[in-house]
Amino acid sequence: MCGIAGVVGSCDRAFAKEAASQMAQSLVRRGPDGGRVEVWDKAVLSHRRLAIFDLSDAGRQPMLSSDGKIGVVFNGAIYNFLELRKELESDGYAFMSNTDTEVLIQGYRSWGIDKLVTKLRGMFAFGIWDNALRKLYLVRDRLGVKPLIFIVRGGVIAFASTVRALRQAGFVQEIDEHAIVEYLQLGFIPDEYSIYREARKLPPASILEWNDGKVAIRRYWSSPPVTPSSLSFEESVEVAEEQLLKAVEMRLHADVPIGILLSGGIDSALICWAATKLGRRITAYTIGTPGDPWDETAAARSTAEALGLDHRVLDMGLNDQYDINDLVSAFAEPFACSSALGMLKVSKYVTTSSKVLLTGDGGDDVFLGYHRHRHVLIADTLSRAIPSALRNYWRRDGSSFPKVGPFRRVATFLDYVAESPTIHGRSVVRSELLGDRLKSVAVSCDTRESSTTGSLVSRFLDYEYRNRFVGEYLTKIDGSTMYYGLEARSPFLDQDLWEFASSLPYTLRLHRWQLKSILREVARRRISPRLAQGRKRGFGIPVHRWIVGSWRPLVEESLRESILEKEGWIRPRSSSELFQSALKQGEASLQLWYMLALELWMRFERSQADTKPYPLA
Repeated sequence: MCGIAGVVGSCDRAFAKEAASQMAQSLVRRGPDGGRVEVWDKAVLSHRRLAIFDLSDAGRQPMLSSDGKIGVVFNGAIYNFLELRKELESDGYAFMSNTDTEVLIQGYRSWGIDKLVTKLRGMFAFGIWDNALRKLYLVRDRLGVKPLIFIVRGGVIAFASTVRALRQAGFVQEIDEHAIVEYLQLGFIPDEYSIYREARKLPPASILEWNDGKVAIRRYWSSPPVTPSSLSFEESVEVAEEQLLKAVEMRLHADVPIGILLSGGIDSALICWAATKLGRRITAYTIGTPGDPWDETAAARSTAEALGLDHRVLDMGLNDQYDINDLVSAFAEPFACSSALGMLKVSKYVTTSSKVLLTGDGGDDVFLGYHRHRHVLIADTLSRAIPSALRNYWRRDGSSFPKVGPFRRVATFLDYVAESPTIHGRSVVRSELLGDRLKSVAVSCDTRESSTTGSLVSRFLDYEYRNRFVGEYLTKIDGSTMYYGLEARSPFLDQDLWEFASSLPYTLRLHRWQLKSILREVARRRISPRLAQGRKRGFGIPVHRWIVGSWRPLVEESLRESILEKEGWIRPRSSSELFQSALKQGEASLQLWYMLALELWMRFERSQADTKPYPLA
């Protein structure tokens, strides 16, 4: 895990070196173990290191080939690098380090970029500069675990791990109105957008090739489609268990201490079980919330005792202080995911004793563990009986239908059948809240539709993956852990496990209408029936109550001198009206929470050192 950056093309070399150095400085928290800059005639690469493999100077980056003609900056982990290294050594390639990074250089020399990428198993974002060919390659992992942002202008390409690094070096300045509207609906900015104009996020599973000012992006992998399975439910459980053990085993390799984040749920418990099964004794960490009905300490402790784990609980009481400014400084773009506050807390705690943290992220997404997955499967099964005219009507006007009492279930069902934007967590941006700068932006709740082919469930999952999964879930883990120099690894995001699970029929993954039934059965067999029967829970942070409670002075001060209102992003006094309504109700609306996080992000960006635009032709 690291922070990477670079400037390539026809520009002043001194300016390029300074810009690359500034970007690296912005990424220090992602890579606290040192940094370096390498300069060629047409390229500058910079890097901040979080040392996980080979802690010696041999692992420093940018890493160069023996002749200095190829350079690489790399963020992530290649879990099968020892296997690839053996293959390369058998072909005569010599290695000077024990890092996964060097496999990228030698693999590129031997196989070329396209074949190299297909062989990599892990999470990664990297840049390779080939000085002989005058080509830059930028690559992002299959699922989009690691971020990579770039901007192309005037024959120059600049890239970095965060858009804030590009901002610090002066490559981006102007905020994108479309991104703001998307944020106000979702609470995060989807991968399709960047908070700054012209900056782009390299899509997951993509290779960007830059050559003499020309850019081409190609996709090298796609998640396999759902296919009729020859496996029974019992056989699927056995294969899933086998794949999970392999995925965990690959992620237990590091030259630093490893921990596991243990909640009271199934996914993290299975990872702990797998590590124990593999003979590894690793410390498990649990976030405790004493007095809160969602506290998972008892369930986690029961799992830890059953598996014989070294278990540590980080108690976060009801009065524990959460600093919203941590959320603002940890994430380069506006990000109103309240659970990220908890993830930031636990990351700060874990990093005192471990440098790698295994998490259960991805299990719910690919094995179908959210209630909305069951809802959409039911809707898909019954949708054939719903006339298309009713679907179109509901999609257009269904938001006005009262979702209370006996009408609530009917309304929710029709939301799924009509594929209403609300099923994806999109709040309807009330037009009276938007300021003059946003009213003319042609972005509505339903403009970013899923594909028009496939079943209702497949379209739903495709939309969820491209938006909330990458834009919120993966962003939360990367931003929270990297802010404290901690590497997060999730076995459920393993390529082979993901491909297996995503190809299974939905009715198999929701066997007998039970959420992630395959993982539940593994948990029942290997840990306990009690765990397998547990209900789906999540770690909640009550920001909606804090806004009218302990955070009230901060909120009132922010609303008095609102940048959002002064600059025309939202209508004057609209946030104050929402706040007064929140005081009466005892908690804030989602819209007010999004506005507050955006307001504080704007203030944080303005507080940073003023940067001049980078001189690109």
